[in-house]
Amino acid sequence: MPRARLHHTHLFASDLDASLDFYGRWFGAEVLADEVFAGARNVMVRIGDGRLNFYDQPPRDRGKNAIHHLGVQTDDLPGLVQRMSDGGVTFRKPITGSPGVGYVMVEAPDGVLIELFEAHGDRLSRGAKEWFAW
Repeated sequence: MPRARLHHTHLFASDLDASLDFYGRWFGAEVLADEVFAGARNVMVRIGDGRLNFYDQPPRDRGKNAIHHLGVQTDDLPGLVQRMSDGGVTFRKPITGSPGVGYVMVEAPDGVLIELFEAHGDRLSRGAKEWFAW
């Protein structure tokens, strides 16, 4: 079975600087990477051994709707997707990306959106390597 771990919670941010200031001031959030992924600015922070990924876009609503998805990292994305598909889980789209750097979204019970992803290799920036390090 491939390794997997809950890697991050992905949050929408209507004011990214205010969000970063709040989490930094009160919880010691450390910015690991500030990059563009999938056409949008994403800022990845570490709080202790946990991670938040801020998406520079206002949420559709306040509260629970500000949480976009849970990010689950694996070291064998194709294998995990195949096992899940064989087990009856439906994916709307195939894996996006390239070998070693890819993701796919899947809906869990109760409509919880989960990003399954694999990220390793020389194509990652220094900040992204730290962000995705096991």
